[in-house]
Amino acid sequence: PLYSFCVCFRTVNEALLFLFSCILNLFEVFYLCLHQSFRVPLKQMRSLRTELRAVGLLDQVLKENHPDTYNRRYVQCFPPGLTSLSLGRSSEKIYNYMDAQFYGDISLGTPQQNFSVIFDTGSSDLWVPSFYCVSQACAGHKHFKAFESTSYNPDGHVFGIQYAMGHLMGVTAVDTLTIGNLTILNQKFGESVYEPGSVFVLTKFDGVLGLAYPSLGQIPGNPFFDNLMVQKKVDEAVFSFYLNNTEGELLIGGIDETLYSGPIHWVPVTVKGYWQLKMDRVDVQGMNSFCSNSCQAIVDTGSSLIGGPTHAILTLQQLIGATPTNIGEVNYFKLQN
Repeated sequence: PLYSFCVCFRTVNEALLFLFSCILNLFEVFYLCLHQSFRVPLKQMRSLRTELRAVGLLDQVLKENHPDTYNRRYVQCFPPGLTSLSLGRSSEKIYNYMDAQFYGDISLGTPQQNFSVIFDTGSSDLWVPSFYCVSQACAGHKHFKAFESTSYNPDGHVFGIQYAMGHLMGVTAVDTLTIGNLTILNQKFGESVYEPGSVFVLTKFDGVLGLAYPSLGQIPGNPFFDNLMVQKKVDEAVFSFYLNNTEGELLIGGIDETLYSGPIHWVPVTVKGYWQLKMDRVDVQGMNSFCSNSCQAIVDTGSSLIGGPTHAILTLQQLIGATPTNIGEVNYFKLQN
């Protein structure tokens, strides 16, 4: 229905002020339409490492899922030609979700099928479990049903991703990706059909949406954010994370200036794979402890830990009073201040 209303003014100035206010509001709406950004709420969960520790399985999983040991056990299950899963490749392109704590929701297909994913700056691929997944890890998660999507297109490629604490294999496809009010057409993604082992069984998230550079990808085609830029869905090629102790937010296409104070300190990316940058040094309690001549580091939303070379991390643990175990865990730490 159409509605009409009448506004009366006592003076010409009041009428002009009202008109000026309306014009400003129209400009604001027009600006927001041109400069779109999209907010994705992020939910906090207990990390997989914490879940495994709570049920007494952490030691067993860490020992059984060493990458080389895992490859030798399941190598006969992998199709030939998947170099990412071949023996001797354990140190290359390894991503770890043992310590991920934040996840958000996406949808794939038409009509939409919903999934919870880790928005991960440490990898580039998008994958979710397939309806045809035969692994125990898929049983407790949502499955993508290709036969129910009218926008689905099979891609026909096989992919494999090696993780520090698990391995994954599947087939690639193309479909419509929806995140909040944002729709991306023809997005390539992986349908996981094989997730050996128990690593992904206890995870709260169904899959992973990678936000790193394309060079890290195992699935051919543009990763999510590159596809977003190609389709010109946002004006600014920027995404930003806000994380606190209970919740978080991924802002696609901009920065929320109300969530921080002071200027942003921009740091150049040194290698376009991970979000890799030069770290000048590491100070503990005001004293330079290691990395005194600078070192390379990555910013990884797929983990909640500080990781690094063994000698440097041992130094850091000693300085904060931590006691490491024989499997790389920290039993206890206490900060002086």
